[in-house]
Amino acid sequence: MSDLAHGLPLSAPQIVLKQVVKQFGSNRVIDHLDLSIPQGQKVALIGPSGSGKSTVLRLIKGLETYQQGSIEVAGSSVPTRGGGWRWPGSKKAPVVHRVGMVFQQFNLFPHLTVQENVTEAPFRVLKLTREEALARAHQYLGLVGLSHKADAYPAQLSGGQQQRVAIARALAMRPQVMLFDEVTSALDPELVGEVLAVIRAIAHEQQMTMLLVTHEMKFAQDIADRVLFMEAGKIVADGSPEQILINPDNARTRRFLNRVEQR
Repeated sequence: MSDLAHGLPLSAPQIVLKQVVKQFGSNRVIDHLDLSIPQGQKVALIGPSGSGKSTVLRLIKGLETYQQGSIEVAGSSVPTRGGGWRWPGSKKAPVVHRVGMVFQQFNLFPHLTVQENVTEAPFRVLKLTREEALARAHQYLGLVGLSHKADAYPAQLSGGQQQRVAIARALAMRPQVMLFDEVTSALDPELVGEVLAVIRAIAHEQQMTMLLVTHEMKFAQDIADRVLFMEAGKIVADGSPEQILINPDNARTRRFLNRVEQR
């Protein structure tokens, strides 16, 4: 997957947020946030509910507008207003296809087969031929262990299988950045492991940049090069998994981890 980096050295910043402010009405959910993530780095974003974690991902993807600051992904600006996903025929934000995102809910098209869900965007958006789009679907369904479900419909799959299809669909766009927003939170506990195993394999085998919002602390420790602890729209702790998850010197981080462990 050397083409994912498009020639960028590993040390080049892939995601850069500078003094970003996001408000919903009078509620400031992102408060002058600065963040730089190098190309290829795997970053876990943790923190209490309502701290702004999912909003950060949606801002990077261009699904939310923001009021102040700047965001760049792979050298392209994410607009402050009017960004986000658009189908061909309208003016697209230049960054939209470089960022893949997997959500808490699977958001698969129920009327399309697994294979059709994965081929739809490469065919319609990237303008691949049917044969090229099918080849990608075969590749990435194989990667998530679901080649045998290509002709099934989402309703015929377990929640864990649907989430793995959603991951394959995002990867089929060959993004430079992958965002995962608490992708196991809607799953039954016995299905969590299969999805985490797929993400773990992708993290270890692919050189793409990854930012993961998760409440699975053992998973974050296992997968991440770096862990960010967020509260009230700000990053209050930033370090290695050992520094943040095992021996945190930030008192607020310690309290959060203690609460998580007690659940």
